Amino acid sequence: MPIPADDLTRTLTFARPNDDQSLTHVAVVGDTYTLLLTSKDTAGRYCLIDMLIPPGGGPPPHRHDFEETFSVLEGQIEATFRGQKSTVKAGETLHIPANAPHQFHNASDKPARLLCTCSPAGQEEMFLEIGILVPTRTTPAPKLSEDEQKAFFAKAVALAPKYKTELLKST
Repeated sequence: MPIPADDLTRTLTFARPNDDQSLTHVAVVGDTYTLLLTSKDTAGRYCLIDMLIPPGGGPPPHRHDFEETFSVLEGQIEATFRGQKSTVKAGETLHIPANAPHQFHNASDKPARLLCTCSPAGQEEMFLEIGILVPTRTTPAPKLSEDEQKAFFAKAVALAPKYKTELLKST
């Protein structure tokens, strides 16, 4: 099969998370996620998200039907994959196969910064639907009251099937 012709409707995309005012920053589960590349930018092939994870931050246990890769740029995270814990430090990359139960959190006392690639794209849409827009990559996620936290998790649970995601009980 020959390589397809260049699709001239697709354009070069730059993502400058510290400077580009047009990037979207969204607070999710206490973390701040900056959408660097979305489904629109990659023809649905993948999305790329810059994640700022404060101490104690990170999502609850979950699984989903897409591949997910984390490259730690700064700090470290503790990842749990099928019940096994691993520490992932700056300069290291972790890949989660589709459908596998996992979670990560920042167990250190310093923020961690990750690049997250999801393939195919779509996870960024869930973050936009459940999260709270914030002005910059480093803006802390707003503190939610107990009632707001309950409402957030109820919304996430209700929307999870739409994004082929399952939130799991903590062990």
